[in-house]
Amino acid sequence: MKTIIKGIPVKLHVKTQNGTDGFNRPTYYDEIVTVDNVLIGAPSADEVVNELNLSGKRIAYTLAIPKGDTHSWVNTEVEFFGGKFRTIGFPTEGIEENIPLSWNKKVKVERYG
Repeated sequence: MKTIIKGIPVKLHVKTQNGTDGFNRPTYYDEIVTVDNVLIGAPSADEVVNELNLSGKRIAYTLAIPKGDTHSWVNTEVEFFGGKFRTIGFPTEGIEENIPLSWNKKVKVERYG
């Protein structure tokens, strides 16, 4: 029996600068982009404890981002499973050509709102 691994679509909130305010600070608007084929998994107990000790944030899930994705996954909102989450830290990224499957980035998220 052949099994195919497939992710789900998630909504990524991309901040785009649309001008400046009266104090010359940039203003942004959220554009919601759907990213297909994202794998969602549970973090290991070690990952949860380490992140809690380092940043005080509790990891809810770990996301695997598909190859070729160019969005910024740093400090941004993500929606899936009917909930909102915020990314923690920087994505861990591998070399696309050296990874056999369809995903080469790993992002940690915490429950948000």
